[in-house]
Amino acid sequence: MKVLYATSECAPFAKTGGLADVLAALPKTLAARRGVSIRLVMPLYGSINPSWRAKMKFVKYIYISLAWRNLYCGLFEMKKDGVVYYFIDNEYYFKRSEIYGHYDDGERFAFFCKAVTDLLPQLDWTPDVVHVNDWQTSLIPIYIRRARAGDPLYDSIKTVLTIHNIEYQGRFGAELADELFALPASLVDDGTLRYGTGISLLKGAIECADWVTTVSPSYADELQFPFYAHGLEQVIKNNSDKLTGILNGIDTKLYDPQTDPNLAHCYSPETVVDKVYNKLDLQQILGLNQDESIPIVAMVSRLVEHKGLDLVAASLDSIMEMPIQFVVLGRGDWHFEQLFANAQNNFSGRLSANIMINFGLAMKIFGGADIFLMPSQAEPCGLSQMMALRYGVVPVVRETGGLRDTVAAYNTETGEGAGFTFANYNASDMVQTLQQAISTYNDRETWLTIQKRIMSLSFDWTEPAAKYMALYRQLTGKR
Repeated sequence: MKVLYATSECAPFAKTGGLADVLAALPKTLAARRGVSIRLVMPLYGSINPSWRAKMKFVKYIYISLAWRNLYCGLFEMKKDGVVYYFIDNEYYFKRSEIYGHYDDGERFAFFCKAVTDLLPQLDWTPDVVHVNDWQTSLIPIYIRRARAGDPLYDSIKTVLTIHNIEYQGRFGAELADELFALPASLVDDGTLRYGTGISLLKGAIECADWVTTVSPSYADELQFPFYAHGLEQVIKNNSDKLTGILNGIDTKLYDPQTDPNLAHCYSPETVVDKVYNKLDLQQILGLNQDESIPIVAMVSRLVEHKGLDLVAASLDSIMEMPIQFVVLGRGDWHFEQLFANAQNNFSGRLSANIMINFGLAMKIFGGADIFLMPSQAEPCGLSQMMALRYGVVPVVRETGGLRDTVAAYNTETGEGAGFTFANYNASDMVQTLQQAISTYNDRETWLTIQKRIMSLSFDWTEPAAKYMALYRQLTGKR
């Protein structure tokens, strides 16, 4: 089985969120299987660390025709963890300070998709499956199925699209289908691309891909409802016969409290009481009052509304009336960043606002915190709650998407469950659930039992990888 993953980001080369973690872990997990050949292609960003660039070798260059443009495309490669990584080079498009957020993102990723498509016949290796991810790579199945229909090589390739977050759909004006993306107007006229008065690349990929996956079973169900699908619910319903929800995993070697070099003191389920040393270390680093008995509530998140930040903003004073310390790490919308920056001044020694992205500090927070707050409006899968569980940080989450699939509600009668959950999206329910968690924290024996249980849960990539491999075999008929 030969699978090519196409992605706009992949750790450790380039990362802005969970997509990069998934594409770092899933390919290498599958590559460890006998008889499986895995490759991954992504842009060669200028921000990629020079130490990685030094390990890449130049393969070739070609010119890419994209509408009226004729563009240089270099191809570099390197091998890591059994995976061959390809990097698409064009400095005009990719030698920039940020991966996303540019005025010409549509053109940049159209070039990337066309380059991947045009390079397929020129590789020494033809994939059985091309697996694309989110809108930035959505043009690939459209090019393969429509622009290259009838070509034996392209017809032999199956395409899979994974929707990591349907909120981002690659929407553009209908006039750009030909001018920018080199697609015929017929794909707009027949509804393949059309979205309202414009087009959606993600919609086109849903229509053209041989199979569509989402990153949790619950999210696959939710996408058939307007609240979650952002206008694509009918498209999802129409294609539900080729839709599967497969829960993501996490890299359990990278995220391991028994070996994590970021922690002041490593620990296991059997020695989870030693988390207190990490709590004291975290309090010292962040300037919080030194108190091993007080629960630390943590959020490591993008500071945006759909992560539930509006609920936190509406109830922050009520939260801080509780006997807790509150730690926040992340970047996002300016008004949320300012909210926490101001709150740090108002609750000196009890609230720490870290308006940054810092992996080492994130791991220290997982190591030292007691409760992880994740009240998302929608959460396709969520990786942070899995990391929290692995580090013995008890989650407080809203029952949505992957949060519903990974955090079973704690049952006070049976003692079963992995965290504290609420269903309705409102601040009052969130606050009450957080209060329940804090009350349980004060029962130290019960809390330790919960921590030991959640640290023993398995969220590695073994089962998800097996499900993806079964899907590839189903599509191709190959073993």
